[in-house]
Amino acid sequence: MSDIQDMTLDEIRALLAPALARHAAFDGWRPQAVVMAAQEKGVDADIAQLAFADGAVAMIDAWFASIDAGMIAALPAGTLATLSIRKKIIALVEARLTLLAPDREALRRALAIMALPTNAARAGKLAWRAADAMWRAAGDTATDFAHYSKRTTLTAVYAATLLVFLDDESDDHADSRAFLARRIEGVMRFEKAKAQFRGINGGERLSLSRFIGRLRYPAI
Repeated sequence: MSDIQDMTLDEIRALLAPALARHAAFDGWRPQAVVMAAQEKGVDADIAQLAFADGAVAMIDAWFASIDAGMIAALPAGTLATLSIRKKIIALVEARLTLLAPDREALRRALAIMALPTNAARAGKLAWRAADAMWRAAGDTATDFAHYSKRTTLTAVYAATLLVFLDDESDDHADSRAFLARRIEGVMRFEKAKAQFRGINGGERLSLSRFIGRLRYPAI
């Protein structure tokens, strides 16, 4: 890592992001959280404030970016290579939940801020970035309409799972994991039934585009 004195503002944001979340749980996504994180990491408070001059949204942006990076570190390409697409997506979402778990109160506060009408555009951008990071990690290389439909749908699935996760007091957040699994399993059952109805060989590999296109519809 570069010497702190020589860091760019982007590098300072990345350095402080995890600590910001810990302090935001108590102080909110406010300047005080930046000051506390800067003290913890040995960064000049004035420079840290400059790095987050855009306020709470910039702080949340940096934290979510650190979750993206942590997810990739936890599940490198070699680890995911042997998994099916379904298992890759589940593993990637679960990795994010594990990273977010220590800071659920900070997450709750962050989602409340991003839900404000004035932050709608930025919230959409961050949600898209998370879904894109997951699909790229899963090996997706689509560039056509499927590229957008996959990310749009995964954004909805991830958002729904986060809402369950926020109040999940089960061991190892088992309820959130089960919720995610049910959503995906429901999709696979639907696609299999539809394929059989259309007379498609039941052993034929299900289309990835059909699969992700139905992720938004939970099993009843």
